[in-house]
Amino acid sequence: MNKDQPQAGFFDNVSVYFDEAASFTQHPKGLLDQIKVCNSVYSFKFPVRTQQGYEVISGWRAQHSHHKLPVKGGIRYSEDANEDEVKALAALMTYKCAVMDVPFGGAKGAVKINPKNYTFQELEQITRRYTSELIKKNFIGPGVDVPAPDYGTGQREMSWIADTYSAFHPGQIDALACVTGKPVSQGGVRGRLEATGRGVFFGLREACSHADDMMQLGLEKGLEGKRIVVQGLGNVGYNAAHFCQQGGAIIIALAEYEGAIYNPKGLDVEAVMKHRKQTSSLLNFPGATNLNTREEALELDCDILIPAALENQITEENAGRVKAKIVAEAANGPTTARAAEILLQRGVLVIPDIYINAGGVTVSYFEWLKNLSHVRFGRMGKRFEATSNEKLLRVIEENTGRRLSDSERRTITRGADEIDLVNSGLEESMAVAYDQIREVWKLDSKIPSLRTAAFIAAINKVATCYGELGIFP
Repeated sequence: MNKDQPQAGFFDNVSVYFDEAASFTQHPKGLLDQIKVCNSVYSFKFPVRTQQGYEVISGWRAQHSHHKLPVKGGIRYSEDANEDEVKALAALMTYKCAVMDVPFGGAKGAVKINPKNYTFQELEQITRRYTSELIKKNFIGPGVDVPAPDYGTGQREMSWIADTYSAFHPGQIDALACVTGKPVSQGGVRGRLEATGRGVFFGLREACSHADDMMQLGLEKGLEGKRIVVQGLGNVGYNAAHFCQQGGAIIIALAEYEGAIYNPKGLDVEAVMKHRKQTSSLLNFPGATNLNTREEALELDCDILIPAALENQITEENAGRVKAKIVAEAANGPTTARAAEILLQRGVLVIPDIYINAGGVTVSYFEWLKNLSHVRFGRMGKRFEATSNEKLLRVIEENTGRRLSDSERRTITRGADEIDLVNSGLEESMAVAYDQIREVWKLDSKIPSLRTAAFIAAINKVATCYGELGIFP
């Protein structure tokens, strides 16, 4: 490997993974080329009036694959955004949806701004104007293209998008389904905010449940007791750390843009977040050691490393110093293709982004279904389920002679509410998808990694869809 060779672009990295996986399939070249390329890329600029005067903003929306509609993918606000990144993230969304059996094609959007540099009113203006540009070109709609939050955006921006789309389409009954990640009061679904982080936990728990895989890494079966380092404490990183800690893992280090802290005995995630809110920094948390740089956290001795920030965090330069035995890619593309080769050669199990961070799009799918059905999950059956459980419990008590306490009775008889069904659906989706990927991985000893297996599974599903459409017999 030539160290003087320039780093490949993000989309090139994704293409490397695709090409490697495609070599294990029997699909014709024309079909593979169709799956690989980005179908549509919309690049545009629009003016907004700020406190400093008029400013021209750059925006993008890429639709990678139309094998299923609508396409789906987040919108990020970042001053580092560019077309290559948007195309790469759209491609990853195609494969992610395929891996999770979510019936969407992949898409992604971006606005080239640092949201911290704009007022509330300016951000609203930018978001609404960006949405109107998408509407003009039919790049948004419940059956066409459904955005979601990403880096730099959240429920607030999604609410503005939904309102803008509804204003352009008065009377459209399914208008709220034009975007997901909305507040619950605006048609959102309970559990969406923490879905990606919770999905990371479910995925890690599933991966660690295979004793033979853990034995090869020199680890015990199960997530409990595993030492974890988390890079990035945004929505994904925080929730991943929170749920992993609840699941018995030990969070030994946390890293953010201002620095990193370390305690081999473990950090209380909630206490750290409270400290950061009060002081605006992770650093100087009582009982923890400040690390020299946030990048240093990536190289700590640990069982599991969760990069949950941005892409290209583990590169050819630092991959040889990563001491984790498992890398769970909670961010999109945190490991470059060259770094992935190095980690593979060193025996590190990399759980790829197209699986491990797919909790967000999975629960977005549930939100989209909720918007189309116009009814909250659990509303129709919760009381019936509770009443049936109560009747069954009475029969059991009458035949056993034992009467349960009121708290036990409430726990057993309660019907499932929306959050219960959403979390149950996410847990099932993550478990089934991992088993499918692992089955592909173990099927052929020549398949080098879990990532390659995930891409093979995704390619096969997309190819099958094109075949059923009669496009590629």
